[in-house]
Amino acid sequence: MTSMARVLTNEELAAAAWRPLARFFFETARHRSRIIGDHGLTPNDAKALHLLSEDEGKTMSALADTWMCDASNATWIVDRLEERGLAERRARPGDRRVKLVVLTPRGAQVKRLLMDALFEPPPELLALDRADLEALRDAVAALPLSET
Repeated sequence: MTSMARVLTNEELAAAAWRPLARFFFETARHRSRIIGDHGLTPNDAKALHLLSEDEGKTMSALADTWMCDASNATWIVDRLEERGLAERRARPGDRRVKLVVLTPRGAQVKRLLMDALFEPPPELLALDRADLEALRDAVAALPLSET
């Protein structure tokens, strides 16, 4: 007599997929930290650079909201970036009371170099065989990710 396996719900399948992804992300934190440190940045600096651009300024309140921190912490992060010549505050056209934070040309260059390095796959991923890499690529391609 054969036993029938229980069919997993979408929630159970998602949890079964998410656990190893999250574990992999946590276990490769040292890899990312080394890359961020090699660029002379902190994790907060890297997070800030990822969000900022040369063209579209962000208000301090928008940054604090996106970074999920209070305004004083966002100010401290932007101050650090400004001290290093990576970002600057500019008056919003039409309302000089509002400051917009943008990357400087140097900040945009550091961001490009950092993102290029962070998007290099870690050694653990390179150890997978081609079929597993193709399956992983195809699976994550369906995830709704922003283009930032």
